[in-house]
Amino acid sequence: MTIRKKNHSEAIFPRIEKLPETRLAGLNCKMSLVENRTRELWQSFMPQLGQVPNRMSAELYAVDIYPDLAYFRAFDPNRRFIKWAAVPVQSWEDMPGKFDKLVLPEGLYAVFRYRGTPADVAPFYRRILEERLISSTYQLDNRPHLAVMGAAYKGNHPESEEDLWIPVRPHGEQGTIS
Repeated sequence: MTIRKKNHSEAIFPRIEKLPETRLAGLNCKMSLVENRTRELWQSFMPQLGQVPNRMSAELYAVDIYPDLAYFRAFDPNRRFIKWAAVPVQSWEDMPGKFDKLVLPEGLYAVFRYRGTPADVAPFYRRILEERLISSTYQLDNRPHLAVMGAAYKGNHPESEEDLWIPVRPHGEQGTIS
């Protein structure tokens, strides 16, 4: 099945990647889609970015940790989840206490390239979950969801690009987190 992005001619085809265990340092907060604090979180984190030691790359990680897979089956925009603004680090040695620490567990991810503004990402994400994964040999897994923003990320520019990492496992396998 081919899914077309609104206003774009590119089809949505993921690559499957195994993410190794990854250490992150950053800030996090609880929010819901109705009570979205993403902008506030990043505005708090970015001025402090230079104070994070042991960075592995210039990439930025937006991480969403949902309470369970029921979050997606019985969708409620008021339901809360944890959002992170973070960067990958080699170690937490000499990490200032103001930064929180997160370990992303090793696992498979379907990685989708998204091009567009943050305001347009929700329909793209919904199509991945409701159409693309259902027709694949993978199912959603209960691990953190990632948006990895590298050199092609341009914020609110319509040609901005980022990679959406959706945790998956082969159909029939038990989840990594219950």
